[in-house]
Amino acid sequence: MGVRPKMHNEAKLDEESNMRLSARNQLKGTVVDVRKGQTTSHVRIDLGNGSFITSSITNEAVDELQLAPGDAVMAVIKASDVMVGK
Repeated sequence: MGVRPKMHNEAKLDEESNMRLSARNQLKGTVVDVRKGQTTSHVRIDLGNGSFITSSITNEAVDELQLAPGDAVMAVIKASDVMVGK
C-alpha cells in the first residue's frame, strides 16, 4: 500500500505553502473553463494581462481537484524539450 501524493486542493497556493516542486515554470492563474471529454478534460486558465493557457488532464484529476471556473490554480510546466516551428 503506497502513500497517496498530496493533491492540489490539499495545498495552499500562496507563498506560505510548503509544497515544493522541481519544475521552475509555475504560472498562477484562475480557471475560466473546464470542458470534459470522454476521458480527458481541457482546463483553460487565465494568467492575467490577456494571457491564457489550456491544460489537458484526465477527468479523474479534474474530479479529485474539484476544478471549477473561478478557482485559483497553478499551471506547472515540466518539459525536457520545447519545440518552436515557423
